[in-house]
Amino acid sequence: MPAELSGLFYCPREEKGTQMTTPSSSTALKNTNKWDTRTLVTMALFAAIGILLSFVEIPLFPPAPFLKFDPSFVTAMVGGFIFGPLAGVIIGWVQALVHGILAGNIWGAVVNCAIVLAYVVPTALIYRRKKTLATAIAGLVVGSILSIIVAVLMNLWITPIYMGVPFETVVAMIVPILLPFNLIKVTLNSVLTALIYKPISNLVKPAKERHKGAVIEEPAVSEPISESESTTSEK
Repeated sequence: MPAELSGLFYCPREEKGTQMTTPSSSTALKNTNKWDTRTLVTMALFAAIGILLSFVEIPLFPPAPFLKFDPSFVTAMVGGFIFGPLAGVIIGWVQALVHGILAGNIWGAVVNCAIVLAYVVPTALIYRRKKTLATAIAGLVVGSILSIIVAVLMNLWITPIYMGVPFETVVAMIVPILLPFNLIKVTLNSVLTALIYKPISNLVKPAKERHKGAVIEEPAVSEPISESESTTSEK
């Protein structure tokens, strides 16, 4: 029999005159999915910059001066473009949580974490399929729409708790306040991301190229020497 069953495992038996090679001798697996030190340091730097930017609060919408824009989502989105959606989410969550703790606004941190998830993940996933300007813009559009939806839903849940206003009052704010403000916010974040992504990507390009997935390299393997050729060479 060329092979036999041992318990539940299929055990191949070496045939006479054939040569079996182990995967370690015929292929070399180069795993590039790990985040190396350089990538982690870059992510930490992005998060630190995002934390600083989160305190640059600009009131852009006069009907609701308590709603302020900050460009901290840009660092999370750039990190998602360069290192993938998970890295972008981690960067965004770190800066949102740190800002919430320092500002004493945990509910705001919860809202921002949900918006980061809706904004970064679909955008980075779409861009990762084909890294072109068109897919980047398409991803930003999809991520912007989803983040606006999530922002409105989170405000419907959090605002009555945080500000102590009736639910009906928040519902009445959706069209005149929440939708326009969040549209302005995601538009500015997306435009800033599109403008600065490429220069920053070029700075961290060596780290980026080491994170394209597992690559199997197959080195050249010499042909096995037959017994007749071996006998001839010995003579």
